[in-house]
Amino acid sequence: MNKKIDVKDITPVKIQKPTKPNYSARSRIYVRAVQGKLENIRRFFGLIFLGIFAIIPWLQYQGEQAILLDIAAQRFTIFSITLWPQDLTVVAYIFIVSAFALFFVTTFAGRVWCGFMCPQTTWTFIYIWFEEKIEGARNKRMKLDQRSMDFDKFWRKSLKHFSWIMVALLTSLTFVGYFTEIDRLFIDFFTFNSSFWLAFWVIFFTGCTYGNAGFMREIMCTHMCPYARFQSAMFDKDTFTVSYNPTRGEQRGPRSRKMTQDEVKSKGLGDCIDCNLCVQVCPTGIDIRNGLQYECINCGACVDACNGVMDKMGYEPNLISFTSEHELAGGKTKIVRPKLIGYAFVLSLMTCMLVWDIATRVPLEVDIIRDRNSLDRETNEGLIENVYTVKILNKSQQDKVFEISVKGLPTPQIFGETSVEVAEGEVYTLPLSVAVDPEEISVGTQKIYISVRSLSETSESLVVDEPTTFIFTGF
Repeated sequence: MNKKIDVKDITPVKIQKPTKPNYSARSRIYVRAVQGKLENIRRFFGLIFLGIFAIIPWLQYQGEQAILLDIAAQRFTIFSITLWPQDLTVVAYIFIVSAFALFFVTTFAGRVWCGFMCPQTTWTFIYIWFEEKIEGARNKRMKLDQRSMDFDKFWRKSLKHFSWIMVALLTSLTFVGYFTEIDRLFIDFFTFNSSFWLAFWVIFFTGCTYGNAGFMREIMCTHMCPYARFQSAMFDKDTFTVSYNPTRGEQRGPRSRKMTQDEVKSKGLGDCIDCNLCVQVCPTGIDIRNGLQYECINCGACVDACNGVMDKMGYEPNLISFTSEHELAGGKTKIVRPKLIGYAFVLSLMTCMLVWDIATRVPLEVDIIRDRNSLDRETNEGLIENVYTVKILNKSQQDKVFEISVKGLPTPQIFGETSVEVAEGEVYTLPLSVAVDPEEISVGTQKIYISVRSLSETSESLVVDEPTTFIFTGF
């Protein structure tokens, strides 16, 4: 009973806020130029896709822009095909095929899309090329940024940013040219006659290209692009990725070119001379020797840089190479495997469905709406009449003449226009009455077809039989 309970001091302790931020600021990456086989392949693909991107809006088909994605008019023109909101399945198939093609390539060869064909990578290397030509090589650019502003630095920086803006402006005009007539776009923009929204989007995409390729660069790949985050779900131990061979390369260390392989091994050194060139040429600034990282875009720049060093040292190439985890472990890569077969099967299936959907697509759509105010009515001549509203959508690129008829009734009489001309892309609404002698039909509901047939001489005859119902209540 004489024991006392100790009193615990619970006075709150004031926590001091850290004086430094809990994150590290981004360090600018000065990418070193590199030469090699993979660099030549990357430049080849970059030029090919850049040329395709620049040429496509200027192609003409039957006197009009061959590919025009007119969002305002809700129509996508692709040569002889015009897609409308009703053709959503075609657009969906295109996206599905593109997605599974990306999955298939990623499972087989990693992020080669990012390294060789992605627009962000292509435009980033274009901007880096201007940097090298105007400001000099990597070391010169680093020294230039450390210098205080003088005339030499001012004109080099000004010329570089002017070149960047011109590339961004041409890119933006070409991109917007996919959504509006590109020849008028260039004329109206440079003569200051374009509309507000047209000028806004050109300036907006110019700023996006200038910021992404000039300043954000690797941030787009490592933080904003979702592909870097979910790519691991498609990788397996047989996926070809840019990898460093630690068994052959470790321990790292500098050495003289005159050292023989026996002398190198006696010192416990591997083939890696720790020159750090693989880091200097990497557009995302990573060290591939630390293993597979989500920042790696598989551009192969480090492969070319390392092979150049290995050639000078007289060592075997491909210390860094496109290889698989199985090969690094001494095994053999399995090209044919269940995951790859699955992606290939779905890709082939979706491609066939896309081709089938386009091949069987009819550039005519008919919609029938019955008059709901009355089921049927008797005319002055004693005929039984049903009223309909016929909507004809001409999804072709030419004006066409259509003939309307009725199938499924003995001797139907049509009151209304039976031959109409519908302009390209137009939805023509036509009120129509169908009458029949009551002695020729039975009481109840009968399925009939309102047939719309194209009479245009510029294309093959098209016929669409749209089902509807004819009602006779018997009064």
